[in-house]
Amino acid sequence: MSIPVISPRDLEDKLKSESSFVLLDVRELWELSYARIDDPRLVILPISQLAHSREAALPESLASNFEADIVVMCHHGIRSSDVTRWLIKQGWKNTRSLEGGIAAYASEVDKSVGWY
Repeated sequence: MSIPVISPRDLEDKLKSESSFVLLDVRELWELSYARIDDPRLVILPISQLAHSREAALPESLASNFEADIVVMCHHGIRSSDVTRWLIKQGWKNTRSLEGGIAAYASEVDKSVGWY
């Protein structure tokens, strides 16, 4: 199954817009101190919590909204690809993984988000 992706530059455009979407950060909490995109649409949901609680871990805004626009993000794009694949298999239709993760975003778009 091919995983839908969004490029760091396309995410930059999306963040600058006023569009309604969820930026789902699946990194572990300790990783947030190294690199972070601050945006009111950001939802932090560590993959360990998602793996343990599955759909019950999702925020109410996503829990049954299978049409929600979701961008999943991690460090390098591996965990976000896994979560994107899982969300699609569960029925979410508009879900993409940030290509290269926050590392690519920091490298290509905004170095101020941090590195690790």
